[in-house]
Amino acid sequence: MGTPAFAVPALSALLAAGHEIVAVYSQPARKRGRGQHLEPSAVARFALAHGLALCTPARLGEAGVAAQFASLALDAAVVAAYGLILPREMLLSPRLGCLNIHASLLPRWRGAAPIARAILAGDEESGITIMAMEEGLDSGPILLQERVAIAPGTSAGKLHDQLAELGARLILEALAGLAEGRLRPRPQPEEGASYAAKISKSETRLDWRRPALLLERQVRALAPSPGAWCELAGARVRVLEAEIAPLASGAPPGTVTDGRLTIATAAGGLRLLRLQREGRQALAAADYLRGQPVAAGAVLP
Repeated sequence: MGTPAFAVPALSALLAAGHEIVAVYSQPARKRGRGQHLEPSAVARFALAHGLALCTPARLGEAGVAAQFASLALDAAVVAAYGLILPREMLLSPRLGCLNIHASLLPRWRGAAPIARAILAGDEESGITIMAMEEGLDSGPILLQERVAIAPGTSAGKLHDQLAELGARLILEALAGLAEGRLRPRPQPEEGASYAAKISKSETRLDWRRPALLLERQVRALAPSPGAWCELAGARVRVLEAEIAPLASGAPPGTVTDGRLTIATAAGGLRLLRLQREGRQALAAADYLRGQPVAAGAVLP
């Protein structure tokens, strides 16, 4: 049970390991792009490509959904970024329960956006938790955990890919441990619990009145999607990569201080390294400036 690209490595690993995948659940196709064409999820595309039975209910509370799920007579359900809340009767249906692959070291960063929140907060590590699901929000007992260091400069996209591959490995270990009776869940500690709220649109704009340290984290936490953004010469531009840069002048926040797109902030400078205008390809800052010059001394909103 999963929807975005994060869940695909786990499904692929389960299939490769010889598990019988009796059904794949994913959210329904969504309208995307300028043409608003219906596009199936990453998990749905994988399922269809491999001839797996695909179920895409819009809501799990719909009539007959829980009964159909129960009729599968599952040993286990693996859940990874599915995006729908499983009702109690579905949680209790599989023999070994429903196992969630969560991209944080629970109880830290329960909720929808653990990867982005970890980077925004300046966490030095993240990881994967395999959790036995219950009705609370990511509060179920822990089966397995493994840590991953968040190296300086790590973007959400890079961490996402690391954790997706780690989750695929750990879910195989968890299923084997449960099936053989050698893995016992342990309750999550309540101390240190935090909530990873979904990223809102208001959090994506770069505010030069904030310190460069926080803005650099913001760029990494939102890259590649939805992307932090600012206005350059009246155009909305996504900033996909940036670095903290020394700032000799006492220029007001938002001031372009050189020809390399170093922007003054409340504390230090932020140098923009990779940019993307809407509908265009991403470019290194130097290439962007050749087509869209931004003069030193300009003040960005």
